[in-house]
Amino acid sequence: MKLRLSGACAGIIALSYWCCNPMVSHNLPDHSPEKLNDGIAIGTLSEVGIDSAALFNLSTQIDTGFYPNIHSLLIYKKNKLVFEQYYPGKDQNWGEDLGVINHRIQDLHDVRSISKSIVSACIGIAIDQQKIKGVDARVFDYFKEHAALDTGLKKGLTIKHLLSMTAGLLWNEEVPYDNPENSEIQMSNSADPIQFILSRPSTAPPGKQWKYNGGTTHLLSVILEKSTGQQVDDFARDYLFKPLGIDSFSWTRIPGMDQPAAASGLRLRSRDLLKFGILFHQGGKWLDQQVVPNQWVVDSFKPQIQLGPDGTEYGYQFWIFNETYKGKPISIVAAVGNGDQRIFFDEANDLLTVITAGNYNLRNIKNNSAAIFRKIHDALLSNN
Repeated sequence: MKLRLSGACAGIIALSYWCCNPMVSHNLPDHSPEKLNDGIAIGTLSEVGIDSAALFNLSTQIDTGFYPNIHSLLIYKKNKLVFEQYYPGKDQNWGEDLGVINHRIQDLHDVRSISKSIVSACIGIAIDQQKIKGVDARVFDYFKEHAALDTGLKKGLTIKHLLSMTAGLLWNEEVPYDNPENSEIQMSNSADPIQFILSRPSTAPPGKQWKYNGGTTHLLSVILEKSTGQQVDDFARDYLFKPLGIDSFSWTRIPGMDQPAAASGLRLRSRDLLKFGILFHQGGKWLDQQVVPNQWVVDSFKPQIQLGPDGTEYGYQFWIFNETYKGKPISIVAAVGNGDQRIFFDEANDLLTVITAGNYNLRNIKNNSAAIFRKIHDALLSNN
């Protein structure tokens, strides 16, 4: 099996150097993770068919730096959390160096562009509340103050195009984030980010061309605010996080502005990332409450556009990787964040994997979160 998951985030370019994890040792008998009063059921690796010895070896390799600067690894299968480990390593808070952190279960962690998947969920909730018209609503209907830009191909721009990053606008996040040519940096430094985004020249009709674009997520967050009267962090708190029992999070604001950095600023605990994964794994339902509409989950995980010849596709701020294992097709959905932040959804095998790490802006690490997922996947399927 060869999963091409490592190069997913188009905006992740090498800018900094990683400091290795200290050598530590974890004792990993086949026991359950810690049971908390958080709605997450607990189980063991053996009862879900995962070789505990293989996971012990994997965790040891994380300890020794073979898989560099991994901070947490959580595995959820058959409706149970069966593996949970935290590791020390060099970390950041939205670019601010934090040094080496001894990561623990209660610690917040940058999720970077997994923030985009959270914003998408909020849009789905707001549409269900009838506060946003729907995915086919025109973007410029929410930005009348920028009517002068509502011309040409941009007249056809819809919320769906923002969700699928097919806005057809000139945008460049393929250069480092300290490069003045980086479009997201230009947006954040502009006096009017909305004006900056909507004034980008059209390069293709909306819906025809995919381009990684954090500006589309920023537009979504402002549409949410205009429609609900709440900024995305407050809306997420009330209608997404509270139903999940998530009571601790932070959302970094754009420098110099009272506006959350919607595309990358969220910090969550690893277990709360898992809760978000479980929510989508269960069709938008948490316990007995439908938090996100089921159809929104279906549409978010459904390919909206193909990115290239390798089979990678994109949904509503989620990635879809199509691969083969022993001659059989397999589809992996992922929420992806700079630095090796991942939620991997293997729906066919009833498997969720959450990984956090400190590999920010390091794009070409071989033994990254995707390699860890392959090891877990192989350990599972080799026993079945």
